[in-house]
Amino acid sequence: MTEPAITVEGLRVRRGGDLVLSGIDLTIARGRLTGLLGPSGSGKTTLMRSIVGVQIVEGGSVVVLGEPAGTPVLRRRVGYVTQAPSVYDDLTVRENLRYFVDVLGASLSAVGDAIRTVELGAHKDRVVRTLSGGERSRVSLATALLGRPELLVLDEPTVGLDPVLRRDLWATFHRLADDGVALLVSSHVMDEAERWAGSSQLRLQKSCAHAQANTISGTPSWPSWRPSRERTRDVRDRRSRPAPAA
Repeated sequence: MTEPAITVEGLRVRRGGDLVLSGIDLTIARGRLTGLLGPSGSGKTTLMRSIVGVQIVEGGSVVVLGEPAGTPVLRRRVGYVTQAPSVYDDLTVRENLRYFVDVLGASLSAVGDAIRTVELGAHKDRVVRTLSGGERSRVSLATALLGRPELLVLDEPTVGLDPVLRRDLWATFHRLADDGVALLVSSHVMDEAERWAGSSQLRLQKSCAHAQANTISGTPSWPSWRPSRERTRDVRDRRSRPAPAA
């Protein structure tokens, strides 16, 4: 049996005194695109930070590609793209990638491969600040591809982009999955789930004050909706908070 890309058991995370994730359990397969859907404040970014090993956790375990999350050996095996583009505005696309190749200790040939994958060949010598928002997002994705990762963790990479750019990025994600890369892609936009046809889907939900174990289908502010063609798994946030005094 193939080992999962990600295994999370009983994950508890507290930020600013608030329990953000309480007892999260999930398994994500290798070589598949998995969507993480949830409203703002539901813990998507916190979960992703825990998976890449940059989040302090209160309890539970996170195993990534057979290693504890954050283990140095995972540095080149896992690519992480944050919500804001993590590239230098005053460098060209190619200069940015060459810089990150040096940081990662990756092969210089990875620069050309990454540029081709994200289809930025025509813009490789342009300064990043002159690019559109979608093109900048693709530069960030290219930097994450430099180590030829087995897992990509992408935090809301298409939110705020126009429909054409979103379509192009999702096409790239599906091509990467077809090549055997595991992808975890988050969004708070409901219609993004249409891009996950044939993929797995996880749902996080911000618990109501009176709820103990709500799922996505039980939250009035986040409508119940499940794409008919997708395999959907609810991620339960077993957080319990006292109801406010009357």
